[in-house]
Amino acid sequence: MTWADGSKRALRRDLLTMRSRLTADDVEETLAGFVRHALELPELGAARTVAAYVSVGSEPGTGALLDVLRERGVRVLLPVLLPDNDLDWAEYAGAEHLAEVAHPGKISLWEPTGPRLGPEAALTADTVLLPGLAVDGRGVRLGRGGGSYDRVLARLEIAGARPALVVLLYAHEVVERVPRDPHDRAVHAVVTPEGVRRFRPPEC
Repeated sequence: MTWADGSKRALRRDLLTMRSRLTADDVEETLAGFVRHALELPELGAARTVAAYVSVGSEPGTGALLDVLRERGVRVLLPVLLPDNDLDWAEYAGAEHLAEVAHPGKISLWEPTGPRLGPEAALTADTVLLPGLAVDGRGVRLGRGGGSYDRVLARLEIAGARPALVVLLYAHEVVERVPRDPHDRAVHAVVTPEGVRRFRPPEC
């Protein structure tokens, strides 16, 4: 898939339009595939701590995966969006401990209600599940443009943390090319309902 002007803005616009056309049934039908193939990744299946997120709307569904990880005894960290677009974190204690939070000028998010652990909590993660809109053959991820996860990835880099970076996407969102900025950090793998594609091994 290619775009006429090759800009991140054009990619985001078109991919968000395609996602908006997905029905609740479309999303539901992919859930089992996401869980099955995500757990095929040794880095996720063996992780003790996973930094993840709660999907909203037509995003690839994470709810079932979060529950499976928690049932397996994995410590799951979920983000809390701060006013400056940075992320705090709290542990996932089940869907009943999530609250819908309306952020002015942004989409509403489901966030954990437990004690805040601070932005540095992500440094403890063995694997980080990243939201995204696309990824290309180099592992370059296209986010929504808010910069929240760029900050998380920069914090990991500065601290010398080397978790596995994984993005969940629909198959059509694995694209030919995503424009890359100097600060963009490639992911290690993408999980789609159809399978896993690995781009590079996690750093040791």
